[in-house]
Amino acid sequence: HDFEINLAKALLQLKPSHLDALQMLATALASAARFSEALEADRNILKLKPKDPTAHYNIACSYSSLNHLDKAFEALEKAFECGYRDYKHLLKDRDLENVRRDPRFQKLLNKRWGRRQSTK
Repeated sequence: HDFEINLAKALLQLKPSHLDALQMLATALASAARFSEALEADRNILKLKPKDPTAHYNIACSYSSLNHLDKAFEALEKAFECGYRDYKHLLKDRDLENVRRDPRFQKLLNKRWGRRQSTK
């Protein structure tokens, strides 16, 4: 992941608002388990695309990985409000393991999909 991280950082030095570089950086940092840094990159993406459902979803993933569950649930709610609908990915994304263990996850599913969903 070092190559992607270094490349993205070099591009961002030239243009700090380079969206593709920010997304590459956030993804590479998360894959390298550098979650605090990934969260920072995710926040910068959100500044550029405040209504983007995937940006909010990725913020939720970063918070979940850092075990900041209240903030992760807030970000998931915002992702849904902005149109996030990839239910299958939500159930298998490793970055959301901490969120899925929390009893609030089932309540969130019930609220969003109106019936009990299997999280297995």
